[in-house]
Amino acid sequence: MLNLKELAPEESARAAYGARLRRLREEREWTQEELAMRIGCSGSHISAVETGRRSPTRRFSASADKALGTGDALERQGRAVWSPAILEGFTEFVAREVKAAEIRIFELGIIPGLLQTPEYAAAITMGAVRRGAITEQQAQERLSLLASRQTSLERTPSPLVFVVLDESCIRRPVGGPAVMDAQLDRLCEFAELPSTVLQVAPYELGERRAFDLPVHLITLPDRSQFAYAESAQQGHLERDMRFVQPLLTAYHQLQAEALSQVASVAMIEQARKGTP
Repeated sequence: MLNLKELAPEESARAAYGARLRRLREEREWTQEELAMRIGCSGSHISAVETGRRSPTRRFSASADKALGTGDALERQGRAVWSPAILEGFTEFVAREVKAAEIRIFELGIIPGLLQTPEYAAAITMGAVRRGAITEQQAQERLSLLASRQTSLERTPSPLVFVVLDESCIRRPVGGPAVMDAQLDRLCEFAELPSTVLQVAPYELGERRAFDLPVHLITLPDRSQFAYAESAQQGHLERDMRFVQPLLTAYHQLQAEALSQVASVAMIEQARKGTP
């Protein structure tokens, strides 16, 4: 009997799709070659889709639904692969984040999700809907996941959370004055918590700012460490300490260069009042 690769559907939308395709195929007691014959592709292609090595196309999904008699179930699930609400790697990262003993965040342009008010989060998400980047259903998926992540911070014992915000995060208006005022108030409240440190990396840092992309670093209770970074279209979860350690070092250097928490809160309060 062949040794099948164990699937991890929680890792990404593509992995979840592959796991479902395998389950549907095995329920019918078909081999990969038998399903491939019904769809019109090769058995190796079925294997690649099932194990997440290849993304399913719309045509593949429609053919698979027809062969398996699943209506449009796979085609609908495939939409999360073609236009994902959650970037690849992020779901696996969140599964670790909710267990983390320490969380370190650097963000550019917008307030990081863990610190967002519901109104700020809704404004950011609906902006993506209006641009056609995601659907309204995907927007709700994002907001639901964010609410779950924020709730996880209330566990006992609380994780230590270190946040460095690029100054652009507090200067960029989102959702109108009332939403932005409430969001800046939320940042000040966050800074007062006993298990948090909030700092602002001012524009004056220039080339001394350690990162050009948002970065999340987590340390689990067993002291294993992971890093997650993303661009507009791609996310990446780093598990190899050879690559995580330099990011941690750069983060600590950034903390040393950033404003103190007292000075950071003062800057946020000035932004809240609209003063330079």
